[in-house]
Amino acid sequence: MALCNKTMLFSLFFTFFSLSTQRQQNDTLSLSFPLISVSLRPNTSSTALNPSLVSQARRNPRLRTPQYNYKTTFTYSVALIVRLPIGTPPQTQEMVLDTGSQLSWIQCHNKAPRKPPPTASFDPSLSSSFSVLPCNHPICKPRVPDFTLPTSCDQNRLCHYSYFYADGTLAEGNLVREKLSFSRSLVTPPLALGCSQDSSESKGILGMNTGRLSFASQAKILKFSYCVPTRLTRRGALPTGSFYLGNNPNSGGFRYVDLLTFPQSQRMPNFDPLAYTVAMQGIRIGGKRLNIPPSVFRPDASGAGQTMIDSGSEFTYLVEEAYNKVREEIVRLVGPKLKKGYVYGGVSDMCFDGNAMEIGRLVGDMVFEFGKGVEIVVEKNRILAEVGGGVRCIGVGRSDRLGAASSIIGNFHQQNHWVEFDLANRRVGFGKADCSRSV
Repeated sequence: MALCNKTMLFSLFFTFFSLSTQRQQNDTLSLSFPLISVSLRPNTSSTALNPSLVSQARRNPRLRTPQYNYKTTFTYSVALIVRLPIGTPPQTQEMVLDTGSQLSWIQCHNKAPRKPPPTASFDPSLSSSFSVLPCNHPICKPRVPDFTLPTSCDQNRLCHYSYFYADGTLAEGNLVREKLSFSRSLVTPPLALGCSQDSSESKGILGMNTGRLSFASQAKILKFSYCVPTRLTRRGALPTGSFYLGNNPNSGGFRYVDLLTFPQSQRMPNFDPLAYTVAMQGIRIGGKRLNIPPSVFRPDASGAGQTMIDSGSEFTYLVEEAYNKVREEIVRLVGPKLKKGYVYGGVSDMCFDGNAMEIGRLVGDMVFEFGKGVEIVVEKNRILAEVGGGVRCIGVGRSDRLGAASSIIGNFHQQNHWVEFDLANRRVGFGKADCSRSV
């Protein structure tokens, strides 16, 4: 399993389930999207934004909320990799910034001399603020309303979790508490996270969805933002983007779309109540607005049709009706240039092995339209993604081929845009930028 090449699939029992595929001759896949858990009982936390971040402070004015004004950078290939200071004293850890996941976890190894751990792993024995969670801790119980995790008691009566991946790999460890020390004056309280000891990965996950046990919720972060750079860079160097916790000095130029909310009593088995769900209105290609009703991008009575913003997904995935309309237009514009019989990852059949600049010129810009006139503009020179072997694909796949019933806007289509998650005001902001520069 590769964290940068992961697919989150729906599951009845798992908080998230990941599918990873290895690069093969003509079938590669790099994506992720958040779990939609099918509840066996009424979901008591089915709003689009968990209100715990805001409501606690409102109910108790004396409750101190940390004031975050922290800026760092991340590297970008197919995922956003941040480096955060964890523990006391801090140890720098690499984590995938994922707005589609709740649980944050890191790699933990005691640095025993006989078996050197990965160099980026966290050594709990070196941190004075590290503690483990026992089996009787409430988080370890199997049915916390918005956090269903396969847990068990290990031989030391500690809370043990495990993730089984479709390629046969396993990530498991103990649930623990640890601080993040951004500076001497800015330190989080102890946060619940996973301490993985049996994963082949060197990077962890920074879960940033709206669930009450995400990093954003536990640390009481009311606003965060990132700017995804383009992949066009010199060979051997990964582009670098910016990541803010708290206020972003660039936000004056952002345009915002409201997060969708739903009654707590409304059960929707295909809906993820913890995702950043927005109302997409339509798609334009080359200046032409496709004939897709806005209702296609909104959840129906079962929750199918939800549109979410997900930094942990590389590409964008559309429900069947929307994908078919996009493909019809691509075929109309550049049909003879499509690579015959080629399907990328089993989800996208809009791929080419011809001149990328020419194809981009013929297709034109791709625009995702949201409410209040908010748009994500994907310029024609960035509509194709290289997937190996000289093949480039439109960065859009079929979500139904993954067993998903949602549309997902991935990080490939967030390049050269600020994306701000304003949790206090229940909205997401977008602003065009040159994210490869220091911003």
